[in-house]
Amino acid sequence: MPATARTKTPKAKPPQRGAGVREQAAQATRETILRAATRIFAKNGFSGGRIEQISKAAKSYDRMIYYYFGSKEGLFVAVLEDMYRRFNEAEEKLVLRGDDPEQSLKAVITFMWEFYQRNPEFITLLNDENLHRGKHIGRSLRAAEFSSPAVRILEQVIEAGVARRVFRDDVSGRDVYLMIAALNYFYLSNRFTLSAFFGDKLDTPAALKHWHDFVVDAVVRKLRA
Repeated sequence: MPATARTKTPKAKPPQRGAGVREQAAQATRETILRAATRIFAKNGFSGGRIEQISKAAKSYDRMIYYYFGSKEGLFVAVLEDMYRRFNEAEEKLVLRGDDPEQSLKAVITFMWEFYQRNPEFITLLNDENLHRGKHIGRSLRAAEFSSPAVRILEQVIEAGVARRVFRDDVSGRDVYLMIAALNYFYLSNRFTLSAFFGDKLDTPAALKHWHDFVVDAVVRKLRA
């Protein structure tokens, strides 16, 4: 009988990580670097924040920062964009009542007030960027798109109030956003110097509540028909 050819059974290949797994790992590395850069830049500013500090805080390598962000400036812009993105995503989760525009307006004011307090690095980063006259965020290709969701939410609240004849029809969502941001942001970003100026601590729970109530009252009064 002819010899039967013996075929070799191919060795099983070790399972390979799919592209999806690699993408998740890359995204995780990028997020870790962003979080570390946010802390370092918020503490030291753009000029004082060094790449080696950030890579050490992220438990990563300098080359990974350049790989994902291109440069220190590119990383700083990404940090600012990420803060705006997080603000918008959190705001879009608000449950606003179309049948009670005034309550919805109060909810937006409270959200902005609490977001600033939960994310103090947002204020310090913006303060630093304004010292640089906005030259970094001005080079962002996405900066303009971040204002749209925040303003759109207020415009919807105002439109609902106008339809129910409880709000004026001559105030824009952009103006209301600026009013809320100015009253909240200025107080929190200057509370330490203002405390010394007035001789009264402005960051106690009672003082913070008083100012929040004041802002809510001021904005609602401005919009009431």
